[in-house]
Amino acid sequence: MAITFTTSTSSTTVTVNDGSHGALVGDFVTFSNANTGNSSLNTQLNAEHEIITVPTTGTYTITLSDNAAATLSSAGSADAEYQLNIGINTVVPGDGWGAGTWGADGWGLASTETAGGGTIRLWSQDNFGEDLIFNQRDGGVFYWDKTLGTSTRAKNLIELSDQAPIKSRKVIVSERDRHVICFGANPINATAQDRLLIRFSSQENPFLWTPTATNTAGDLRVGSGSEIITAVKTRREMVVLTDTSIHSMQFIGAPFTFGINQLASNITVRGFNSAVAVGDAVMWMGYDRFYLYDGRVQVIPCSVRDHVFNNFNETQGEKVYAGVNSAFGEVFWFYPSDSNKLANGGDGENDKYVVYNYDQQIWYVGSLKRSSWLDRGVYQYPMATDSNLVYNHEKGNDNDGTAFTSFIESSPIDIQDGDQFVFLRRMLPDVSFDNSDSDISTSDKQAIFSLKAQRSPGGGFIKTSTNTVTPTTELNHLRLRGRSFGLRVESTSQKVNWRLGTPRVDLRADGDR
Repeated sequence: MAITFTTSTSSTTVTVNDGSHGALVGDFVTFSNANTGNSSLNTQLNAEHEIITVPTTGTYTITLSDNAAATLSSAGSADAEYQLNIGINTVVPGDGWGAGTWGADGWGLASTETAGGGTIRLWSQDNFGEDLIFNQRDGGVFYWDKTLGTSTRAKNLIELSDQAPIKSRKVIVSERDRHVICFGANPINATAQDRLLIRFSSQENPFLWTPTATNTAGDLRVGSGSEIITAVKTRREMVVLTDTSIHSMQFIGAPFTFGINQLASNITVRGFNSAVAVGDAVMWMGYDRFYLYDGRVQVIPCSVRDHVFNNFNETQGEKVYAGVNSAFGEVFWFYPSDSNKLANGGDGENDKYVVYNYDQQIWYVGSLKRSSWLDRGVYQYPMATDSNLVYNHEKGNDNDGTAFTSFIESSPIDIQDGDQFVFLRRMLPDVSFDNSDSDISTSDKQAIFSLKAQRSPGGGFIKTSTNTVTPTTELNHLRLRGRSFGLRVESTSQKVNWRLGTPRVDLRADGDR
């Protein structure tokens, strides 16, 4: 069916008639060679347009900058180039066995759950020199040539090379040996995707994929699992994670180019972006625990495990994003909580985080909406995204010019075995205000120390002693009695940077009743 247009001189809305467009709302289309009989309208049409609505499978609407210069009724013509579908941003669960709550429908009856099958659009990318290679998960692999400038779009590798993968799950460029590697690709001379097959181009040539005796292109297949979930590049190797196992892929030279060894089985990995490299180690989130590979695979002991996984939105688990904050020795996992799922009135996006401080081997949690993370390197500060915004992290001491609450809080601390009451009399606070903004006074540099007493592990805190600490504070007087205590240090002061040291508490035994 030829492309035609329906317009009105009193409206900026144009209905495009194309029975084979396959476009979605939010996709983009570029028209050229528009022929409507009106030069002004032709000029407006010959441009890139966002698709605003899709009323039927054969029509969609776009919006012009000005009212149409002519009235048409399914007339005119043009050439159209459609960009890739933007994909969906929220996982749509499919129907079938296990869909919905147990007993939601009668035994033996078809599920009434809405048919889904929709997975979110995820991308991987890597640099080949100054050029960029990127891959739509379970889609094509694209190459952008820097020398052509930002006005030239990337091209699918199948247009530029012989036997390049038609589909791939993830693409990585190995830095030591300069191969482009596609994980979960289709075999040569086949279109069906093999989600366990790894294919690699010839060394230093992203356009040569047919293996010969004179090049290093080739493939290998992971021997366990049903699909490759993700792969992570370290300085020494590629770490490949399937749904059940982890493998090490290393460059070994001719004639096989790469070798692969299974490291462990019976592991899980949460999703495409849930694993991250920290030097030569890899950390990742599984379905109910956290893992570390640093030469051997091990479970990371996690003190907040129940806090994370008991409030986790399983449906949107693919959105988990792992990132490194190297300045502070931290690995972040941003994840969607169950309390923020669509059924509970939320947006289904990442709204919580859990952090593992690998320098101090401690965990902490918090609430923050972030969908991606980039550690400092090319840029001075870490960068992260939420919705349509990009944020600098670890920059300044305020929330974009306004004060915010920063705090650290301990779990209850028992004195000895917790079988006796203890009386707390005094505390020596230890807090530094170095790197606070230079235009604030000493008295404005404040942190609030709160000690809370508890009688029993299952009971609430019965009394709290709160003191304001400044750089000149030497001693806080207390009157607290309990079996265990919790400490919270916070600051709501603007322009203040603070760091907790080692506070000391003066205490004495006070009986066992």
